[in-house]
Amino acid sequence: MSEQALIQFRVDKDLKRDVAAICDQLGMDMPTVFRMCMKQMCIVRGLPFPVTLPAAPASGMAALDAFREIRRLTADTPEMDLDEINEEIRAARAERKAAQGNT
Repeated sequence: MSEQALIQFRVDKDLKRDVAAICDQLGMDMPTVFRMCMKQMCIVRGLPFPVTLPAAPASGMAALDAFREIRRLTADTPEMDLDEINEEIRAARAERKAAQGNT
């Protein structure tokens, strides 16, 4: 067996409690989990899980470009007038009401 080294670090008490509870449910103690994580880091030569930032919200120009692309793609779609829109709504409501009556 190779020589062992001690690793110590501080964490928030609530975080430690939550992690300990998860480890307990998995049937492991925290040192075992940390050793597993360290071994996996050696195997994959990096973190054993993805570390990413959330997608950035679209900029104003990107949103405008997306809007223009949607308009271009739907340019050949015929426009509906108000009566046609209202008829679509009535038909959808009638269909939903009929489906609710059959349950």
